[in-house]
Amino acid sequence: MAWLSPSQLQKFQQDGFLVLEGFLSAEECVAMQQRIGEIVAEMDVPLHCRTEFSTQEEEQLRAQGSTDYFLSSGDKIRFFFEKGVFDEKGNFLVPPEKSINKIGHVSPHQDASFLYTEPLGRVLGMWIAVEDATLENGCLWFIPGSHTSGVSRRMVRALVGSAPGTSFLGSEPARDNSLFVPTPVQRGALVLIHGEVVHKSKQNLSDRSRQAYTFHLMEASGTTWSPENWLQPTAELPFPPLYT
Repeated sequence: MAWLSPSQLQKFQQDGFLVLEGFLSAEECVAMQQRIGEIVAEMDVPLHCRTEFSTQEEEQLRAQGSTDYFLSSGDKIRFFFEKGVFDEKGNFLVPPEKSINKIGHVSPHQDASFLYTEPLGRVLGMWIAVEDATLENGCLWFIPGSHTSGVSRRMVRALVGSAPGTSFLGSEPARDNSLFVPTPVQRGALVLIHGEVVHKSKQNLSDRSRQAYTFHLMEASGTTWSPENWLQPTAELPFPPLYT
């Protein structure tokens, strides 16, 4: 699909997210799963870097937010894990392939809190379901229309040599859980996510995995990428332009 239809564009602008089923074929999803399997099979994470992924402020600062392993992950393959997969010594309690949260959401958040631009609204999340995402195995949930309320919290990178490595400006408001709408999708679907829409996914406690491939796009023209963002381009891997 090269372009969004007027009705699709209107729905995205209204809700702050849009589901495009059938974006990838089943064969393309299988190829991605095979590559994911190869990466996980070769995983070698030191004990002190085995951190649980979280968007909660206290957990973020205590775990990945204060470590170089997280802060330097923008141009490297790094692994972040689900809660409860390690014992007190950092040894796996489950098979490693079932322990991964992210390679490179559980609590409610806005992407713009972590990828801040001026003006706001220039970051677009691309979330591709490599497997079916259901109510049981952790589909996305959204508060439709919440992208119009702005950003109340930002995670910022500390000065070099400071500890912890990140801090938060502002605070996350209390969310009414009844406003969240589940968004189950089939394998191959693409979910477009406005940078300011509030979304989450619940912990997957089922016996089925829910693999997804995610990345973000930024409209660079007339946009300033905040130098305070945790993620910064490097000389080795600058943000690649898709068009000029």
